[in-house]
Amino acid sequence: MLDPAENHDMTPLALLMTVILGGTGDGSEKPTPEERALAYLAREVPRWPADNKCFSCHNNGDGMRALCAAMRRGFHIPKRALTETTRWLGQPSQWDHNGGNDRQDDRKLATIQFAATVVAALDAAVLKERRPLLEAAERVARLQSKDGSWQVVARGSLGSATTLGDALATHLARQTLRRADARKYAVALKKADAWVRKRDVETVLDAAAVLLAIGKESDSAAQRRRCLEVIRKGESKGGWGPYVRSSPEVFDTAVVLLALAGQEDTPRLRGMRQRGRRFLLTAQEKDGSWPETTRPSGNISYAQHVSTTAWATLALLATPP
Repeated sequence: MLDPAENHDMTPLALLMTVILGGTGDGSEKPTPEERALAYLAREVPRWPADNKCFSCHNNGDGMRALCAAMRRGFHIPKRALTETTRWLGQPSQWDHNGGNDRQDDRKLATIQFAATVVAALDAAVLKERRPLLEAAERVARLQSKDGSWQVVARGSLGSATTLGDALATHLARQTLRRADARKYAVALKKADAWVRKRDVETVLDAAAVLLAIGKESDSAAQRRRCLEVIRKGESKGGWGPYVRSSPEVFDTAVVLLALAGQEDTPRLRGMRQRGRRFLLTAQEKDGSWPETTRPSGNISYAQHVSTTAWATLALLATPP
């Protein structure tokens, strides 16, 4: 494999493609959409802390989770793309002192996102010990609301690629507690499970997030049917927006695909997954990223751009052709 430091004539993106693909960088192999996305994220994940002297939910949370998911599927990600974020993830006690926005709500959201990334890093063997997960789970458990959820947005507000929304945040928090110690957090998980099963799923985003959370649980059949019906009604031009009557957006489509990937492989759901995947492929930009999904739509945001790209990458990895 080539040493990127010795290839001064290659662009940064070409260098990353060389490392990820294990090729010569001469363009003889056309990269897949997943590989193009990973090349973009492998560049952007370490860029934020280097440029801004802090760690972010978009780069070092969502972006890092996508890179770890790719590693689990056999993609080779350059070590330099992971090193600083891995160090940060290994120090949960420092997460409140990030050097960025210090609002309480932001710290709550960041804790949930970084903890979910710790889970992904452990699963990919990027992190080697469980101590950070145990510390992160303690922090996540303290943030649970009395109703069993993890509230990260104002009541009635719609989540986004960076802010998640209560249903998606609750799904990630449940994952963290289960991975850390399901017995220790049995009470918290029971409350969370009850909230997920009773959650109103009027929006497509909530339906997808709840479906992600319940998976194939046999005692959640009624809620699963409600979620799938909302998702069925919400499909538009092969993708999904946040509401049943919304135009399709990349982030919402990605969350729907991740949810559908965990369901039975029926012909109807397979068709929905295939159409959703095609929608994402059509929307992918030349540099491997995706245009940001913002609320309201059409705004410009680097944070949302990276997070949207990470969610879309996760969706493609979970729904192979």
